[in-house]
Formats: sequence, C-alpha cells, structure tokens
Amino acid sequence: MIAIVDYGIGNLGSVTKGFRHVGADTILTGDPDVLRAASALVLPGDGAFGATMEEIRGRNLVAPIKEAAARGVPVLGICIGMQVLFEESEEHGRHLGLGLLPGRVRRLPAGLPVPHMGWNVLRPRRAHPLLENIASGDHVYFVHSYYCDAASDVVLAETDYGLDFAAVVGRGPVLGMQFHPEKSQAVGLRLVENFVRLCASERAIA
Repeated sequence: MIAIVDYGIGNLGSVTKGFRHVGADTILTGDPDVLRAASALVLPGDGAFGATMEEIRGRNLVAPIKEAAARGVPVLGICIGMQVLFEESEEHGRHLGLGLLPGRVRRLPAGLPVPHMGWNVLRPRRAHPLLENIASGDHVYFVHSYYCDAASDVVLAETDYGLDFAAVVGRGPVLGMQFHPEKSQAVGLRLVENFVRLCASERAIA
C-alpha cells in the first residue's frame, strides 16, 4: 500500500488519481500509524515551504516520514514535497526541512518570469529505476518559484530555467520530483508507474 501523505495542503486529489490511474493500491491519510504501516510514502506538492513544514510538524508526521526512510521504505516528494526533503529553505526567511537529502532551497534567479510555470525538458544524469524509459528531452510540467540547490550526487535528472537545477533527485529510498508528474501526461504517468514498480521490486536503493 502506498500512502499519499495528507498534511492538509497541496494537490492531494490529483496526485492520488495519478497513482490510481496506473493501478497502484493507495490510501490518502494523515494518520501517523497508517503511515508507519505503508509500503511507500508520497509527499504531494503545492504551497510554501514554511507553511508545509508547519503542517507536517503540527500533525506529528516528521517521525513517521523519517522512520520510513531509515527503514528503507521508498519516500517520494513531489514539488514542495520534494523541497521539504532537503535541509532548509530561504523562502520567506529560513525554514528547516526534513533533512533527508543534502541541499538548500533557493529562489529562482531574477530576469525570467516567476513562478516558472509550464513545460520544460528533463535531462537524466545517471541511470535509475525511477527514470526507466525516460529520455533526455522528454517534457514535464513545472510550477514553482524556488529550486533545490542539491548536492550533485543526489541529482538524477536536471532541467534549466535561468540556471541548471535538480528536476529529479534520489538517495537510497528517498526520491523527489520538482515538477508535477500527475500533470505531465504520458511522461508523468510513466514516472509514477516507475515509482510503483520500484516499490514493488524494492529497487529504491541505488
């Protein structure tokens, strides 16, 4: 069972639909005990970093998320859900994240419209089960004003918008996508399906 983590904000419905579309057994829940029993966790996206972390802390979800990652349970963050996997963010001040991945969330550079909204290319940097059958130049849908300045060894794929930045990240069971796979049509559904297959085959560690 894949648990879509409900922390009261974000695109919960569309993410849940995306996973169910590829046949995944999912549950939308904010119950820490249910999260601890899940075979994988998905942190959805939409919203501000600080407000998202406040909800995660206020609902006592930090511990079950970190415990899952420590046990090798796949954890996938989407958009803001990817950003909170990192150590901290500079969005509206300094806010601490979950610290599951090394790096800092920074504002996109001046000179281009922000938020970065629309289709952009993926450029895989190394092979990973999450990127199976994903080609360099495939397009996915972004909506964000901040990017993850991630340690180079966790970047699985990148894109560019004023600078090159991480579009897909991963270390061990902890994975993230800066874009919205549930809004990215066939390529996005392929990524969701890859994650579901990865969970079933326990190939998250890489």
